[in-house]
Amino acid sequence: MIQVTRDSDLYDVIRNDARRALEEDIGSGDITAALIPDSQQSTATVISREDAVICGVDWFNEVFNQLDPAIIVQWQVADGDIVISEQILCTIEGPSRALLSGERAALNFLQTLSATASVSADYARLVIGKNTRILDTRKTIPGLRRAQKYAVTCGGCHNHRIGLYDAYLIKENHIAAAGSITNAIKIARSLNADKKIEVEVENIAEVKEALSATADILLLDNFTLEMLREAVALNNSQATLEASGNVTLETVPAIAETGVDTISTGELTKHVRAIDLSMRFK
Repeated sequence: MIQVTRDSDLYDVIRNDARRALEEDIGSGDITAALIPDSQQSTATVISREDAVICGVDWFNEVFNQLDPAIIVQWQVADGDIVISEQILCTIEGPSRALLSGERAALNFLQTLSATASVSADYARLVIGKNTRILDTRKTIPGLRRAQKYAVTCGGCHNHRIGLYDAYLIKENHIAAAGSITNAIKIARSLNADKKIEVEVENIAEVKEALSATADILLLDNFTLEMLREAVALNNSQATLEASGNVTLETVPAIAETGVDTISTGELTKHVRAIDLSMRFK
């Protein structure tokens, strides 16, 4: 099992995520669940139909907690656990109506976040034993960024910046507007001296300028392997080097071998396929 940690405010995120999902799905009321007697109780199990890394337990629990705190969820796995096809993940007991009303929202969280964790695990395995970390990006499902960022860590990868507020990432259009890489970094230092400054560079000349201007991180955008190796040599451990562009499961090993510090890819969050999960009433 991967050891995962939660930010202090992640529980507020989980509560808000669950609330929005229930409002979206139930709206003015679940008219189909109303066919079941209000007093009826049921037990159900959730089963994985394929191998996966599990993530989203707290989101799943919160959906049912908001519907009826009397619902009991007994888990046989935890976030970060690897499961196999046909494995039982949890058992749920409580009012039948509430179980039926929460089924889809709860499974949506679990299958989507498990998908992100599973893809992340595939990437993390490729750099075991190497001095390279795999990073996510801001290419996340709208409204689920914090959830997916957490899922990335459950799979063994790492988070890039959370949003536009916690670190600089000076890209091509920022550089054009500021006049140069050097000027953009100078302005950034004057505005927020405590924030890390990352600069996207597209060639070796820009690598040299960014290093001269003392950027903290260089984003090497679509560099060839030869260019990556040259950038590593020029850098000489001055800044953190991040490779991005044309990053797939097939290309990661060779990129890591160039000596870059990190490799970022949107594949962890935007190209995921939901894990096949099933809830069955006993």
